[in-house]
Amino acid sequence: MALVEMSIRGLMIDPITNMPIVILKDADDQRTLPIWVGPVEANAIAIQMENITTPRPMTHDLLVRVMADLGATVDRVVVADLSENTFYAQLILRRGDEVVVVDARPSDALALALRTKARVFVSEHVLDRAQSLDTSAEQANQERLQRWLESLDPDDLGYKM
Repeated sequence: MALVEMSIRGLMIDPITNMPIVILKDADDQRTLPIWVGPVEANAIAIQMENITTPRPMTHDLLVRVMADLGATVDRVVVADLSENTFYAQLILRRGDEVVVVDARPSDALALALRTKARVFVSEHVLDRAQSLDTSAEQANQERLQRWLESLDPDDLGYKM
């Protein structure tokens, strides 16, 4: 499986769905991967991106502490698959010479990567599939906008000539 190293460049809100999106980009800014996440997950990522200290450990902070107590580290995070509009990630953990692969939601994996400074990779397969999704989603949004514009009555418009 060919992997592309990417970094978390930010969070934004999808203007259509009002859902948070994590933006991943490669080192050359040639490829971008948007991953829609829930508001709670986005908050966990934002807290770490903004270096906010919470009075009590967040779940991801707790998980980092548990892994450290067990002698494990996050070696890397891999966004490994995209199926039926759902992304799948893996945490690649190291404990001595042992490598453990753990299935994870991308939002949790990315939150852990930020906290542990682990590298983030995305499968070429995922990038290719996501690009085709972006095209079809963009086309669907364009068609929805076109239908809405066609349904407008000129008397409903606020700007008159």
